[in-house]
Amino acid sequence: MKSLNDDMLSEAREYFIDGNYKMAEPILSQMLLQNTRNPEVYQMLATIYYDKGQFSKAIKTFKRALEIDPTYTDASVGLSIILNDLGKYEEGKQVFVEAQTQLEKKTGKNDPFIDEKLSSKHEELADLYFQYKRFNEALEQLLKAQKLSTRKSEITMRIAEVYVQLGQTERAVKDLRALIREYPHFIPARLKLGVIYYNSNNIAEATEQWENILMRDPQHPEALRYLKMAQAAGITSIEL
Repeated sequence: MKSLNDDMLSEAREYFIDGNYKMAEPILSQMLLQNTRNPEVYQMLATIYYDKGQFSKAIKTFKRALEIDPTYTDASVGLSIILNDLGKYEEGKQVFVEAQTQLEKKTGKNDPFIDEKLSSKHEELADLYFQYKRFNEALEQLLKAQKLSTRKSEITMRIAEVYVQLGQTERAVKDLRALIREYPHFIPARLKLGVIYYNSNNIAEATEQWENILMRDPQHPEALRYLKMAQAAGITSIEL
């Protein structure tokens, strides 16, 4: 029986990580019927419920994971973010504080990766909001993620794209230029900035960014392609 449960969990986890919640959910639900006490099962199901907009069910399932293991960080992070997203800020904060206290008692130290875990959850929410074109909410989640994560450049790129979708092109340009000043060799930022300039009809600024890339990498395929497109008649906008 243990081997079967392990196989089911492994299969469900693979689907879950790939974002294939439709395949993961029935496997996880079947494990619940077998009275599993693995908090990861509840944590994954709660995440799926939240993705489906079943907030009460998600909260209940996250809480069940924490009843099984009060130190299970992924469940406490997920629950606190849902509560915060619903405006229950104090309750969300308390969940997180209690989980961290339990973890410190158990291990004698704090979770060194907690900020990155929180950041990842905020990014997941941002993805969901972006998918449904709720760009203001996506921006809010990405800004929270940016404060917590060490992956500042990657998240800044995503923030810039949200600003573009909101029609705040100048803010996107400002953030990307600041990123380039800090990381002059970060090619994706120059590519993106060039695209924004080009679509704003600032051709000279766009070509400057792409030519700067080619100074560093003369055979960079995207920079070469964009420059060629910029020279072609009838090309009015491009996407990165």
